[in-house]
Amino acid sequence: MSRLSEHVLIVLVTLWVGAMWSIGYIVAPTLFGMLGDRTLAGNVAGRLFSIVGWIGIGASVYVLGFLFVRLGWRAFRSGVFWVVAAMLLATLASQFGIQPLMAQMKANAWPREVMDTVMRTRFTTWHGISSVLYLVQSVLGLFLVLGTRKLLAR
Repeated sequence: MSRLSEHVLIVLVTLWVGAMWSIGYIVAPTLFGMLGDRTLAGNVAGRLFSIVGWIGIGASVYVLGFLFVRLGWRAFRSGVFWVVAAMLLATLASQFGIQPLMAQMKANAWPREVMDTVMRTRFTTWHGISSVLYLVQSVLGLFLVLGTRKLLAR
């Protein structure tokens, strides 16, 4: 396998996991801390999380393809494969399940804010589920970074 494909792998894993960590644990809290309008902060953070989700989908497709080209069917025995698969599933659940559901709740609340309606509890519950899923992905990202390093050392 070419060195270029290995370099692309490293760059994509770094971009994906780095974006998750920086947006989720630096940028989003800063937005909520600095902007007086929580709705605006939430909308900006939501857009950034969506971008991170698309980066994750693209990166995971590349990583899984890389593993299959490099390892063939043995990819299924690779810890990196299962970490990426879990992260991809979590990303897809968030991107195409949870986030659209939360957006629909916001739209249904209009012209009021969702937190000022009877949907507050339901929205808060889904936001909590989304946050836990993101935390799990972030921890898996650590294993992905370390596993990628180990994979390429072989």
